[in-house]
Amino acid sequence: MIVSVENLSHQYGSRRALTGVSFEVGEREIFGFLGPNGGGKSTLFRILATLMTPSGGRAVVAGFDVQRQPAEVRRRIGVVFQSQSLDKKLTIQENLRSQGHLYGMSGAALRRRVDEVMGRLGLTDRRKDLVETLSGGLRRRVEIAKGFLHAPAVLLMDEPSTGLDPGARRELWRYLEELRDQEGITVLLTTHLLDEADRCDRLLLLHQGRVVAAGSPAELKSRIGGDVVVLEAADVTLLQARLGVHSTIVNGALRVEIDNGHRFIAQVIEAFPGTIHSVALHKPTLEDVFLDETGTLIA
Repeated sequence: MIVSVENLSHQYGSRRALTGVSFEVGEREIFGFLGPNGGGKSTLFRILATLMTPSGGRAVVAGFDVQRQPAEVRRRIGVVFQSQSLDKKLTIQENLRSQGHLYGMSGAALRRRVDEVMGRLGLTDRRKDLVETLSGGLRRRVEIAKGFLHAPAVLLMDEPSTGLDPGARRELWRYLEELRDQEGITVLLTTHLLDEADRCDRLLLLHQGRVVAAGSPAELKSRIGGDVVVLEAADVTLLQARLGVHSTIVNGALRVEIDNGHRFIAQVIEAFPGTIHSVALHKPTLEDVFLDETGTLIA
């Protein structure tokens, strides 16, 4: 395993940000930390990036302990922060060369690597463009290029799709998958976006600093099975009492997990004529998994 975390915990004064977090990540995985803001994702990211020392437990990245050997870890990771770290007054090429110098790269080797990275991320034709003239999607690509310029084993990304429109987000994920498949890089990212989490190979669901579930998106959704039916009615509490099936009230609507949801809907509408305002039917999502595990929504 390229990343191993065991019983990790962290406190800010009296507030616990992480409690007993454990997981492992294999090579060439895109591994996501999914949860709401305040769930512990950013604290975990900072610890793995050696920006913060944990209060307890152990984290090992590429064979080195983040607390006892931070310099060795930093040599083997690339980091893409949520906020921009580019120099807007420099070109794409100049930003990458500056990054290379920070890692002791120079001369022909640095020029070759900059050319390789720009080619991989489709930046070659824009290499002399000033960063301040680039779109949000292009800037994000340059951030990623900086992150893996020194050929790290692990790329850490904090909310990588921040500020991107849907098209730029799809393009970003295409490049991440190429990095995994062609560069052999392991990607760890934080996200609260369900469509982004669905594209990860595996996920860790975090709530109030604790792990509530882990696995591939398909494995997590299979925990629910069947269909999810959401009913809006004049009196959902009364409807819940009369239905005779397990259900929960979420945001003023009645939520039921059940096999053959379309048949259930027909039976409910027939049994309670005129009382149902609206009906929605969908297959289980990661939001449903999170709700089942925590009783709350991610958003």
